[in-house]
Amino acid sequence: MLFGVAAILVTSVALSGATGALIVPESNAAANSYVIPTSQTAGYIYLGGTSPADSASAFFAPAQGLRTAPGSVNTELLPRLGGRALLDQLSLLHATDIAAFVSANPASVTKLLVNPPSAKSVNRWWSLASDSSRDAFLAGAPELAGNLDGLPMALRDEANRVVLSKSIAEAERTMPGLGRARQVDAAQRLHMLGEIRKSLVTRAGQPDRHLLQLDTVWPGRAAVVIGDLATADYVSYFVPGMFFSTDRLIVEWAVIAEDLYTEQTDWIARLGRTDAALRGKSVATVAWIGYETPGILDIASLDLAREGAKSISSAVDGVRATRQGDGPYLTLLTHSYGSTATLMALADGAMEVDALVLIGSPGSAAQSVDDIRMPSGRVFVGEAAWDPVTNSAFFGSDPGAPSFGAQTMSVAGGVDPITGRTLATATGHLGYFDIGTEAMRNMSLVGLDRGDLVTGADKATRGTLLAGGR
Repeated sequence: MLFGVAAILVTSVALSGATGALIVPESNAAANSYVIPTSQTAGYIYLGGTSPADSASAFFAPAQGLRTAPGSVNTELLPRLGGRALLDQLSLLHATDIAAFVSANPASVTKLLVNPPSAKSVNRWWSLASDSSRDAFLAGAPELAGNLDGLPMALRDEANRVVLSKSIAEAERTMPGLGRARQVDAAQRLHMLGEIRKSLVTRAGQPDRHLLQLDTVWPGRAAVVIGDLATADYVSYFVPGMFFSTDRLIVEWAVIAEDLYTEQTDWIARLGRTDAALRGKSVATVAWIGYETPGILDIASLDLAREGAKSISSAVDGVRATRQGDGPYLTLLTHSYGSTATLMALADGAMEVDALVLIGSPGSAAQSVDDIRMPSGRVFVGEAAWDPVTNSAFFGSDPGAPSFGAQTMSVAGGVDPITGRTLATATGHLGYFDIGTEAMRNMSLVGLDRGDLVTGADKATRGTLLAGGR
């Protein structure tokens, strides 16, 4: 049947006078056809999948002259493709050919990373690839392997470390020969890369760190994982706000993620004595700077928030896609402008998370928890004294207002009603992440699905808290 359909399509192209390359599917899974124009030909036939960007595996064969062997690829046509269609073709190349394509077509690489296939599509593509194709892709395109949501976490870490090492070595080699102005830019970028490398150093007695995302082009992006994202029962992502960058704060951001990892592990050990649901469970935390955060000049714009919304949605989808049937309890701990980006993503229905914390939030267009499709009782808001951003409703809503419907999470400090520890007060816009604060204590418990133990203004534990904030 497949060959009959292909014959009809080939005949149609011949009768129409179109010339070019035919894309012929490897299997009979193809059901649809598309004509994709090119600058050199009237068109070529595409078979497979539901769209050219999300196809079943296929191979190129010239429409004129001698047909190449099945599985061969006309690499001259690859830059015209994007999304899943490009991945399908790259998986048919040897590592050296993939590397040559990546080197010669940086715009295609950027396009694929900026507008990637869905994480689920990437994961399916990977599951269908042979071991040799996987090895070739990792060796030939580590820039892609490290940053496509939906690929295995360990593979992404391996690929990103290769790219990071090569980028640092190349920057160090070429910088002395640059002019003074370009040396300044190169030195800034080299410092950024060095900070990302520092953020990966595992401290004594602490879990391994993994590089889940890497963009080596200024201002850069990175995501550092503490623990094993592939097996953790509870996963917490830190989503940053304004002024956070890989150049300035990725090291500190990773330390904060590690502090939360430690606190959550301690809570599991303590609560697991009486809570069988927590006993023996594991956690992973992510210091995520996966979008360009705003500075003074662009803080009033939502453009970067839209970018952040798209990026965090893809990151969450990547975890879901690689953990199908074994999904973790996933929490987003969002700060400042990062909370705005996250609220936008949730309002669009672009991702699914289990719990959400909003701290120092300037709000968004969402007017209540009903607008962000979150489970009841799993949205928490913390607002520190002397934080000028809270209560501002700068981007349209005040998540701390009773009308929003979120759970109040105290960050004011006091005495922990369970452990008896003295909890520090979070003060100002950046004080939420200090170790030993009530804010970190509560974020830790939200990430473990123990929101019932969060201290707040509406809790019976109110009497144990110091006054000074919500």
